[in-house]
Parts: sequence; C-alpha cells; structure tokens
Amino acid sequence: MARRSAFTVTPSEARAPRNGVLPAMTKTARAQNRFFMFCVAPSLAVLAVITLLPSLYLLATSFTPLNLTRPETQWDFSEPLISYGQLLSDGRLGNSIWVQIKLSFWTVALQLLIGIAVALLLNVKSRLLEALRTVYLIPMVLPPIVVAIIWKVIYTPDISPMHGIFRTLGWNVPALITDPNWALTSIIIADTWEWFPFTMLMVLAALQMIPQEMLDAAKVDGASPWQLTWHVTLPFIQGVLLVAGLFRLIDSIKAFPLIYILTDGGPGNLTEVTNYYSFLQAFNFSFLGFSSAITVVLLVATILLSWVIIRLVGWGARID
Repeated sequence: MARRSAFTVTPSEARAPRNGVLPAMTKTARAQNRFFMFCVAPSLAVLAVITLLPSLYLLATSFTPLNLTRPETQWDFSEPLISYGQLLSDGRLGNSIWVQIKLSFWTVALQLLIGIAVALLLNVKSRLLEALRTVYLIPMVLPPIVVAIIWKVIYTPDISPMHGIFRTLGWNVPALITDPNWALTSIIIADTWEWFPFTMLMVLAALQMIPQEMLDAAKVDGASPWQLTWHVTLPFIQGVLLVAGLFRLIDSIKAFPLIYILTDGGPGNLTEVTNYYSFLQAFNFSFLGFSSAITVVLLVATILLSWVIIRLVGWGARID
C-alpha cells in the first residue's frame, strides 16, 4: 500500500467543512437569497400585472370579432380564428407589411452607415470634437413627438426654412410629405436623423476599446488609413454593429409618431406601416378584435427578432 504524505488531502477531506464554517456560510447565503426574493417579489408581482394581464387580454381579444359599436361581441368566442383569417385576405395589411419592410431596411442601413462614419470622424482626442459628440446626441434624447413636429415644420412649404432656401434659388420643390414619390423617403430621412446617434454612440464606445498595440502594429506593417479601417477596425467592432443594427430593426417596427404627425399614413396608404394600420383598425374603424390579431402577430414577430438578436449576439461575441 502506498504511503500517504502528510500534505496529501483526500477528496472527502477537501469537501469536509472545518469548524462548521461552510454550513454557516451556506445558511447565510440562503438567508440573503430569501431576503432578496422577499424584497423583489412585490416588484415582480406589479410587473407581472402590468405586462402579463394586458398581453393576455390582447390575446383573448384577438380570438373575438370585437367591434366597439357592438359591445356584445367582446366575449364572443364562437369563431375564434375569424380575425386571423381576415389577415390572410387583407390586401391593405399586405401593403403595410411591404411599407414596413422598406422603411426598416433603409432606416437601419442609413443609421448604420452614418453612425459608423460620424463615429470614425469623432474618434479623435479633441475638446471641440467631444463637444460635437454631445450635440450629435440631441436628436436621440428629444421626445419623438418633438422630433416629428420639427420635421413637420421643415417639410411644410409655407413655414419651412428649407423650402424658403429652395424658393430663393428658384427651385420648385414640392411638399415632400404629400408627394407620393417622396413621402416615404421623408419619413426615412427624419427617422435616420433621430436615431443615427444611437449607432454612433455604440460604435464610438467600441472604437475606444480597440487595443492601441493592434493599430500600431498595422501601421508599422504599412497599412493605409483605409486598410486600417477595413481590416482592423471594422472586424473588431462587427459584434457591436450587429447588436446596434438588430436593435434598430426591432425599434423600427414600432415607428408611429413620425407617421402620425407627418403623413397620417398617406398620401393614400404609401406610408402606412403595420402598427399604424392596426391603430386605424382599432380607433378609426372600431374593429378591436382584428386590430388585436394584427398586434399579436407583430408581438410574435418581435419575440422572434429578439431571439435572433440573442443568437447572433452570441455569434458576434465568439468572433470577437
């Protein structure tokens, strides 16, 4: 039999507590956890009431043909899928989905491109540029209704400084928000102006985390500024770009104030996105059951996009 060294510790001895310290620590940790849950439970209960109950009511309403002019339809579950069946045959809903796709694609693409460009320009140690960073954040921190009113003034020819300049130059520019060719573009411009600082802020933070040694090594190897950006900077921040783009994509689905104030979904239904169409069905036409079905579909789509974000963020983190 092998002799046991005086310094050898068996697994059972390693797990064995000394002087009852480990059980005491475990009891303390459990007591702290119980106290923490006791403190958090009321907040969780309130949060559940605020979020779950309206969501459950929305889901239940989507299975009814609820019409605000016919209160007896509120709990009519005789045809639970009637509202969802109407979704498949509603051409106006299909148009709103297409408008939403175009709006989301262009706003996210422009916000990423402009955000990256501005962040690269501002990633220099300078008091003037630090002040400019704060200025660039102003659109993002303004209330959405205020942003919509600002752009309403800009797009209204009679009071717009922009149209005043155009008239001085002799240019006959139509009212963009009432022109079928420019209405959606005007929304895209306003939304990009409001939210590109979000991308800029995230990219700027990521740029400041790039190791200086990596940049110096690339410069020593003869990398030009363009090569440095393309082969070092962008690969390093691609995870951040992924997160920023997907969060902006999800947020673009909730576009409402700009459309409500600027175009009211018009001209015609050229700027009518899906959530705005749902709003019209509920409060203009009183079809609350149909509107709830649209909202449930949007909610499911948002959850799926959130799942995609979680998966792709993990992928981006592994790359970095």
